[in-house]
Amino acid sequence: MPGDSSTDLTRLRIALTVFFALDGFIFAGWVVRIPAIKQQTGASTSGLGLALLGVSAGAVVTMMLTGRLCRRYGAHPVTVICSILLSLSIALPPLTHSALALGAVLLIFGGAYGGINVAFNSAAVDLVRALRRPIMPSFHAAFSLGGMLGSGLGSLIAGVLTPTQHLLCLTGVGLVVTLLAGRPLLRTPPPTPPEDDAPQGTSAPRRLAPGTRLLVVTFGLIALCTAYGEGAMADWSALHLEQDLGAAPGAAAIGFSCFALAMTVGRLSGTKLLEVLGQTRTLVFGGMTAATGMLLGALAPALWAALLGFAITGLGLANLFPVAVERAGRLAGPEGVAIASTFGYGGMLLGPPAIGFMADWLSLPTALTTVAALAATAAAIALLTRRTAGH
Repeated sequence: MPGDSSTDLTRLRIALTVFFALDGFIFAGWVVRIPAIKQQTGASTSGLGLALLGVSAGAVVTMMLTGRLCRRYGAHPVTVICSILLSLSIALPPLTHSALALGAVLLIFGGAYGGINVAFNSAAVDLVRALRRPIMPSFHAAFSLGGMLGSGLGSLIAGVLTPTQHLLCLTGVGLVVTLLAGRPLLRTPPPTPPEDDAPQGTSAPRRLAPGTRLLVVTFGLIALCTAYGEGAMADWSALHLEQDLGAAPGAAAIGFSCFALAMTVGRLSGTKLLEVLGQTRTLVFGGMTAATGMLLGALAPALWAALLGFAITGLGLANLFPVAVERAGRLAGPEGVAIASTFGYGGMLLGPPAIGFMADWLSLPTALTTVAALAATAAAIALLTRRTAGH
């Protein structure tokens, strides 16, 4: 590619991979300390739930703004700034002593979290286009690996460090990693797209054509269907295994681990899968695989079969979100990434409470089958839009 040496592109790929991993690491570290911070603030369960909405609200509010900032100033500097804000804001929750104060600081944390997700995904879309290789899943695999490392390490040191000490350590780690990875990111200009590739990224028109916007929203719906399943699995898989299948608490906790590990494996192999199948087939195959796995996980009468179903679900969902975000970004630049990410975050926000309400009305296994229904819907959307979305 003119003006882009392979060294620059490799350096850029490494830097972005580090930022994806850091994002997952910091977020998982926060999640591990939620019970301790609930106790510290004296918040009721409902009060904590409202406070936690601050993360989602902050993210949704800043995502579209970040898309505009990336268009104006570039995704690389915005990624670095959001990473600094994320690292600083993670230290704030343990300093609060009420649910209201916790919700306020989580707005800041959520804003930084949403902002960096739009920024580094936008930068990754530019790199994918320049390399002409479907490497987007590898970045999301780094996020998953960072999350697994953050949760594992956080669980180990939870009995040694207070929440304040733990999250302050995360601030230090975040700032150091941002310094190390931010320097090459800022020094490397956005890659130049191939001459025969439509320059739709950062140079896309300010106002999207109605047809383009509709297609971007369509990919946003695929992201929503995927994130709905991720949120539901995170919050309800253990309860399903313990309540409906009689699993011991330790065994029940393995359910989400099977799902998360399978998703990470699926993303690590996502580039090869995309090169073999193409984007549309990957979306359709992934959606139908996830639907099959979730039906098994929700309705199986035995623990081993449910765990197998959760693993199959993770493999199926693994690459849907990365592909949806990459396609939206290719169509409409950072604003496309912002739209798809906002839909996706909305799905993650919608999933857990929707499952809860349906479980009260029907049953938890029946409610979990909606994950299968939405995964199949994502596959259907991908199939119906294959001609206009390309391969």
